[in-house]
Amino acid sequence: MLNAADDALAARLPQGVLRDVTPAYLEEPRGRYLGRAGLVAAPRSTDEVAAVVRACAAARVGIVPRGGGTGLVAGQVMPEGPAPLILSLERMTALRAVFPEENVLVAEAGMTLQAARDAAQTAGRLFPLSLASQGTAAIGGCLATNAGGVTALRYGTARALCLGIEAVLPDGSVVHDLKRLRKDNTGYDIRDLLIGAEGSLGIITAASLKLVVPPPNIGTALLQVPGPDAALTLLSLAEGRMAGCVTAFELIGGQGLAFLAEVLPEIRQPLPGAEWSVLVEVGLPEGLPPEAALEGLLVDAMERGLVTDGLIAQSGAQAASFWQLREHIPEANRRIGAIASHDISLPLSEIAGFIRDADKQLAGEGLRINCFGHLGDGNLHYNLFPAPGRSRADYDLRRKALSDRVHSMVIARGGSFSAEHGVGRLKVGDLERWGDPARLAAMRAIKGTLDPLGIMNPGAVLSAPA
Repeated sequence: MLNAADDALAARLPQGVLRDVTPAYLEEPRGRYLGRAGLVAAPRSTDEVAAVVRACAAARVGIVPRGGGTGLVAGQVMPEGPAPLILSLERMTALRAVFPEENVLVAEAGMTLQAARDAAQTAGRLFPLSLASQGTAAIGGCLATNAGGVTALRYGTARALCLGIEAVLPDGSVVHDLKRLRKDNTGYDIRDLLIGAEGSLGIITAASLKLVVPPPNIGTALLQVPGPDAALTLLSLAEGRMAGCVTAFELIGGQGLAFLAEVLPEIRQPLPGAEWSVLVEVGLPEGLPPEAALEGLLVDAMERGLVTDGLIAQSGAQAASFWQLREHIPEANRRIGAIASHDISLPLSEIAGFIRDADKQLAGEGLRINCFGHLGDGNLHYNLFPAPGRSRADYDLRRKALSDRVHSMVIARGGSFSAEHGVGRLKVGDLERWGDPARLAAMRAIKGTLDPLGIMNPGAVLSAPA
């Protein structure tokens, strides 16, 4: 039942945009936060988004933007404070245009990543951003969090794949900047300011996305390595031999395989029991057989002691089975139940030392550690799990201290506590603790200028003023 303030705000909104406040709008994937909402609005157009924002500004009501709801740092839920309006982009899913000759696709923010990839494929092109959640994750959310994924090594994060945006600012004005230009030096880049801002500076409603011509020859290999040091040397070797054509280079730890065997035994493991392995994908030009290129890499790497065993996919189905192994690791993690998950990045030369030292420092804590991720771009998921026979609730009092220890080790090596998931509400304290003071001051100044009322995703990225 709405209160008087909600009734007054509802009367100012465009007709037909309101939705029932159901649990689906208030949940996040890890189940640590439960959001609140006074109203849920699902606009059908950019003009309606602008009208909703103007109404909320007049009523001084906070807005929590919501795309596919797949974010992992609670940016899409607001558990405390005055109940906000949730602004869902679920009805803004249109494919506005495709320009194959320009390698550009223009999509509304509510379109799923998978739908954008399908539209690109229909046009004979590839939108290369690839995430495990791409069937649900929305384009607007991917840009708002600057999502990464498995192909960032070759194609970059969401930011690198966006040429222009359309967005509604906190006063309800609309930035019409859906340019399809590769070069445009006309002052401050508002696009880059809004990408990665997690809805705290405005709401992205559409984007011009960069497409590529799909590599005609794709090859995949699963290689067992002695450890992270060898994996990093193998990465350098692969990039040298493939001349920039390595699309993905994923590190898989043995604990992840053990979790798969425990809770998802139906997932076939081609190299069972490997303490460390890497999944490599290459995309080569016409006339260069990927199997031969990967075989040459495997032989060279084994002679150097970088690989102890390996398999090269001989078919699309076998390649898919290799990727199925990697893509089910997060699901196995979820079923086991993490104490704390860490989305970190490090300079490549620091990765092996971090893994070695962090494992050593946490050895006496009664934990299982699953380290895996996008080694090619320095992004690891370093996740802590209960010892066998214990639950994650047993560690609740130590969870924050454990995360602080992990993040402290990352920062000491010049890394980041948030590689691809964003800050959201979960990591606001981390940003305040470890962020550069001058950079934080600039961020607060930008926030205060663009959003003086503090209505855009209050408490996300930056703490809300007291």
